[in-house]
Amino acid sequence: MKKEILYSIKSPYREPLDIIGFRFGSGSPALAVVGAMRGNEVQQMYVCAKLVRELKKLEKKRGIVPGKEILVIPCVNYYSMNIGKRFWTMDNTDINRMFPGYDLGETTQRIADGVFSQIKNFEYGIQMASFYQQGDFLPHVKMMKTDFAEQELMSLFGMRYGIVRTPRPYDTTTLNFNWQIWETKAFSVYTNATDVIDESSADDAVTAILRFMTRAGIITGKIHPGYCTEIIPESGIEQIRTESAGIFRSMTHVGTHVEENDILGKILDPLDCEENSYIRASAAGVVFFEFNKPLIDENTVCFKLIKD
Repeated sequence: MKKEILYSIKSPYREPLDIIGFRFGSGSPALAVVGAMRGNEVQQMYVCAKLVRELKKLEKKRGIVPGKEILVIPCVNYYSMNIGKRFWTMDNTDINRMFPGYDLGETTQRIADGVFSQIKNFEYGIQMASFYQQGDFLPHVKMMKTDFAEQELMSLFGMRYGIVRTPRPYDTTTLNFNWQIWETKAFSVYTNATDVIDESSADDAVTAILRFMTRAGIITGKIHPGYCTEIIPESGIEQIRTESAGIFRSMTHVGTHVEENDILGKILDPLDCEENSYIRASAAGVVFFEFNKPLIDENTVCFKLIKD
């Protein structure tokens, strides 16, 4: 293993931002894994840190296939993480909206360029991504639908679901999209936590990545086969919104199969606990996402279903 500074940028008020990478094996750039790019992505950094630990053990056992190189970057934006901010500390910009980057641009553009220059030539790329909506959801792997995407590769992770996303204009500046434009087979892996550590789903994510590496011929060894992945388009996920605001009470859990018109939750009046409205399943399917805050606004997505 080689621990090295992949990119460094000076700050007038703090120590330099040194982005650390861990290299395993040598030879052809096989896989790059990128963790936290946002300051609240503690779980994503943790998954990468656990992966580094596992790869150290594998390297000692000579479990990395000769001629293959693996690079893991646990954290890109610890400046924001240290002060509890999601985006870049100075101007509140999102590093994952700055790719492929620009070495003479704004700070986050320079950081994106510094990272991307190190990872753009790998055959495979995995980003530990975080969900933008507040709630619990099923762990899954996601891939952008581009001319370079090979969707069936998502099944190598052995996760329950693989989701295909049709890019929108704002996706064109993300790491996943630009990786694919540079002909890297790129995936986003989601656990069910972001700003807290969920040990169980972190272990599942590490196992899924190791399973992928085994099946892709990057490492050797035996590992649990996991699920037979169901690959679905993102359009196959039904969003359910609230009819009123108030106290949100869920009556189901992610991963539960429900039938059309089943009650998923209810909204209570915050002053007298009268039931303002019920939330019902719009179709039969599996609960993919569940809102998890006590208060909710009207017309807010509170559940998502993977339709049968």
